[in-house]
Amino acid sequence: MKRALMLNVIDPGIGGVLIKGEKGTAKSTTVRSMNAVLPYRTVVKGCPFRCEYGKEARYCPYCKEKLDKGEKLEPEKVRMRVIDLPLSATEDRVSGTLDLEHVLKTGEKRFEPGVLAAANGNILYVDEVNLLDDHLVDLLLDSAAMGVNYVEREGVSFSHPARFVLIGTMNPEEGDLRPQLLDRFGLSLDIKGERDVAKRAEVVKRRVQFDSDPESYIAECAKELDAECERLTKAKEILPKVVADDDIISKIVSVTINFGVDGHRADITMLKAAKANAALEGRTNVTKDDIRATAELVLAHRLKRRPFEEAGLDREELEKCLQDL
Repeated sequence: MKRALMLNVIDPGIGGVLIKGEKGTAKSTTVRSMNAVLPYRTVVKGCPFRCEYGKEARYCPYCKEKLDKGEKLEPEKVRMRVIDLPLSATEDRVSGTLDLEHVLKTGEKRFEPGVLAAANGNILYVDEVNLLDDHLVDLLLDSAAMGVNYVEREGVSFSHPARFVLIGTMNPEEGDLRPQLLDRFGLSLDIKGERDVAKRAEVVKRRVQFDSDPESYIAECAKELDAECERLTKAKEILPKVVADDDIISKIVSVTINFGVDGHRADITMLKAAKANAALEGRTNVTKDDIRATAELVLAHRLKRRPFEEAGLDREELEKCLQDL
């Protein structure tokens, strides 16, 4: 779970992650705790959409207007953060609203930013994503894929950058996602409660210690948290230099064909995930170990299975496939 989350921070292009698991397995706790280790990014100071500084082609209409007027845009360092999307959110709350009255009176567009504006450059988290209205899930996935939020009301339109990492958590007992939506998540995994006695006892002790004095507990972990933040920052810097040769790409394609996965989305996602994994390990070349580390995350929810058959990847078959290659 932690690896899947970190890979998406390193390369948001992977397409997000869906975490499925029984209740009480710290799914939402883990996602929200990422606020303490997320890296910093450089944005345009004062921009309501926190446009990425220096990427002029991706600027919002406000930043482009300032550039056209010859105004100088200033950079500002801000930390990535986790933005929560409540289940009760309406479409207007998610995508934002256009003030049509202001447009008619003045001829100027006035846009009230929504959740997608706050999520730009950040992580958008949906707890119990399987209970979210289908049209909202479609809206989120489309915006995540295009990197743009497009709003149109009564013939008046407005668009702004909306590049974010979509993370969803859910309990399968409460219902599943539609297969076509499931495939749109880059990575997916199932987690279960700890069965090892010593580890389970450690979970209990740490939770009780945190509840008794959260500030002191976090202070004790400060060095570890800073180290993780530094690790993610370095990985993001390394990523553009990571190379996957033709042999690695052939191996990835062979694995997806071996498991009978439809389409090409899995191949592309596995290549991105393998590169991000190499960057996380501090390497600039992708190896078979990176495929091994990411294959299950990419393929588990894309495999064809019979009714009542559990989702998952046969690790022995994956290992045999990699050995044959």
